[in-house]
Amino acid sequence: MLILALLVAVPAGAFFTHEYLQERALHALPHGFKKFKLSDPLPSCDQWKHHMPSVRDPSTYRLYIEARQVWRSKIEWQLSHAEADRILKDVSKAAELGDWGARALLAYFYLYGLGVLDSNHVLDAMPEKSVEIARMAAEAGQPWGLYDLGVAYENGYGGVPYDPDLAWAYYLRAAQFGSPDAQMTLAKAYSDAGRLADEATMLQCAFQQGHGPAAFDLAIKAQVEKRFKDAIRLFQEGVKFGSKECAAALELIFSYGHSHGATEEEAAEMKLLGVLTDPERASRYNAIYAALDINPDLRLGKLDEVLPLPPAELRGWSGVEDAVEPEPKGPPTY
Repeated sequence: MLILALLVAVPAGAFFTHEYLQERALHALPHGFKKFKLSDPLPSCDQWKHHMPSVRDPSTYRLYIEARQVWRSKIEWQLSHAEADRILKDVSKAAELGDWGARALLAYFYLYGLGVLDSNHVLDAMPEKSVEIARMAAEAGQPWGLYDLGVAYENGYGGVPYDPDLAWAYYLRAAQFGSPDAQMTLAKAYSDAGRLADEATMLQCAFQQGHGPAAFDLAIKAQVEKRFKDAIRLFQEGVKFGSKECAAALELIFSYGHSHGATEEEAAEMKLLGVLTDPERASRYNAIYAALDINPDLRLGKLDEVLPLPPAELRGWSGVEDAVEPEPKGPPTY
């Protein structure tokens, strides 16, 4: 139907090769998509969970999540060949059985490979297969697949052409479907265009879904706007969401009693908030940073119990695990 439409649209007597028509088809917007325009209204603040399967097979989910936990337990070069091979086999099996999380992780492995050393290398990068998985997810309306296809079009890999317009159409669609990464991408575009209120709205959309990078960006904005109490709170929320950047920011603040290069106004405001030089707090945030550097999947839902912000006093601490919210025993519910 697309090629027929293209033929109808050209002047009588015009001749196009089969290759030209294929190229035009590759760059055509999918049905229901629209070109991203900065002048258009903002997409609504949807949530990605609303567009994902509502149930997951428990045994398949456990196969996937246990393999992911092993992968996240070490820096990649520390994995043995046996561990890397088992991770790949279990994630591939779970993906074959239909778990969307396993498919997303397998797409990541195909994009970057698995095993960075000769001694643990089990998979070469195969971007075409990564894009194939993302395309399957996008056709099912899954936000992560829509976003990943946007990245592929923006960079022109995996067998898709370089096409910024199509990339931004996918980013827009993904944001409309609640992808936090896509909402962040649109926020950057609005920021670059000077639409700072719209940037903040998109960041809030992602933040409300527990997106660590959004918390970090909002905290930095609060600092710039001299809303220091809001900045500290947003950094803390970002740590709960798994942002190592937020953990590093709070480590620095409690190492010096304020952020690096702080003005006298900020330093004075921090003292009023009870934020002082606090080596113990700084040490705990440093430990959290190190843990998140290895495993960004960690969610620290119990952070306020063991590492509350001032003026609350510190509680007992035996390590980062005290703040970690345990993985659910069964498949997550949305």
